Amino acid sequence: METSTAIDRFEQLVAGDAPIDLAECALTAAAAMRPETDVTYWLDRLTELAAEASFRVARAESPLGQINALNARLFDDLGFAGNVDEYYDPRNSLLDSVIERRRGIPITLSLVYVEVAKRLDVPIVGVGMPGHFLVRHVEEASLYIDPYNRGVILSEAECVEQFARINQGIRWDPSFLAPVSERSLLARMLRNLGAIWTQQAELRQADRVLTMLLALQPNEAGHLRDRGMLRFRLGERDQALGDLERYIAPSVSAPDAWYVRRLIDRIKGEID
Repeated sequence: METSTAIDRFEQLVAGDAPIDLAECALTAAAAMRPETDVTYWLDRLTELAAEASFRVARAESPLGQINALNARLFDDLGFAGNVDEYYDPRNSLLDSVIERRRGIPITLSLVYVEVAKRLDVPIVGVGMPGHFLVRHVEEASLYIDPYNRGVILSEAECVEQFARINQGIRWDPSFLAPVSERSLLARMLRNLGAIWTQQAELRQADRVLTMLLALQPNEAGHLRDRGMLRFRLGERDQALGDLERYIAPSVSAPDAWYVRRLIDRIKGEID
């Protein structure tokens, strides 16, 4: 799929407020990064992963039993695990790569978990704990699952301990364990990927991610600012100017408007 076609398709998939197909959106985003990605093939592979776990899940008599059945298939049999050695490899944020390599970061492994469970009618939701994404069963709110650590089951107290290790100096808030929407999960995954591409100076890839984030979260003005600054770095002055001027429009609350105006003046001077 051509990059522009993939981005257009992504924009169609996330348009409006209707529920999204999380797996298709994530795979379409991957296709925008790597045109060779076959979205249909990897959707079928997710369905196969679920089918392979269906017998165990069907025999489960409780939410915990369903969790154990999913964990046995995904982590014990198939070996899905966190990519500890190459955490910031962008492939950890591309769903097709995560499925193929069986390695990922907390949010993409959680995405696999949610999508396999969905295909088996097991209600699993994402939990957006800062610094380390988790999942939980809708009918068992006291247990949290950590797909990055091979499905280990955590209590709330253990989640608090893990949070404290990862986010030193930040005060715990119980809302950190609230379920998040599939749109929020997808946005967090894309923000992670955009940050990685930017850090690796893959600015064109980062620009594509920001374009998809703007489609997914059109009211998040910060995406406009970030893309405008990125396009300035890419030498695309007119496009950068368009984004940045939209960012400081009267209808937008921009706390750093003074800085952005200085950049706009600089860009206009270079264009003139």
